[in-house]
Amino acid sequence: MPNITISYADASFKQLAEIASTQLGLPLCKFQAQADNSQLDAEYSVHFSGDGLSFISNTKHHGAIRCDFVTGSQRHRRNYGGGNGQMIAKAVGVSGKFTPSVLDLTAGLGGDGFVLASLGCQLQLLERNPIVYLLLKDGLARARNAGFEDSELAAIVQRITLLQIDSSNYLDSLGEANYSDIIYMDPMFPPRKKSAQVKKEMQALHQIVGGDDDAAAILEKALSKARYRVVVKRPAHSDFLAGLKPNYSLEGKSTRYDIFALQKIPK
Repeated sequence: MPNITISYADASFKQLAEIASTQLGLPLCKFQAQADNSQLDAEYSVHFSGDGLSFISNTKHHGAIRCDFVTGSQRHRRNYGGGNGQMIAKAVGVSGKFTPSVLDLTAGLGGDGFVLASLGCQLQLLERNPIVYLLLKDGLARARNAGFEDSELAAIVQRITLLQIDSSNYLDSLGEANYSDIIYMDPMFPPRKKSAQVKKEMQALHQIVGGDDDAAAILEKALSKARYRVVVKRPAHSDFLAGLKPNYSLEGKSTRYDIFALQKIPK
């Protein structure tokens, strides 16, 4: 685990930073100006500013990591991503007649969950890493605020709930009456042989999240806790998770979706 501190841009964010410091058990940095964060001793900071919560590199190894569902790539994908024709939609089984409830066991920064919610799915997002959880929670809160002027965005965010919890423990406590139609997994991809191919932002997340070493065990539990199918996102050409062969796969240039069909999806 790298050396991480809590920082803030100005005094208006001090209280939020103090709360996060207590929640995460990380030291609060009294040096406030992000522009001069090279003076900080810590390698990374969880930083509060007017742009929202971000995970920053004090050594400038990467740009700010922030959840943004309002602008940028997420807005573009919402408007021009291809709707139900997207590979993730096909993997989950979204159609004009079926918009499933989805339990995302590895929410991360929420990108895939937001896409599915934009297609009409009800999403339950689980994230166990406390820093990633706070980043995602902040991104959803800012999207919720932006929804006051964007009714479509408001409807999408309303379909998303987020819990900070270990997926294995959650599955253990899940009764049949509360099963989701689909369980979705995107465990942290294994490190690539050529590290230069991995974005520096992803390298930083790898350091704070680590590998999902229990992903195989979680998959085995998930197979008994979904109504229709379990979908596992994997790097293209990688081995099957836990060595379990899916019923079929959908493969793109860099990503593959392995589909474990439990029963036929309603039409």
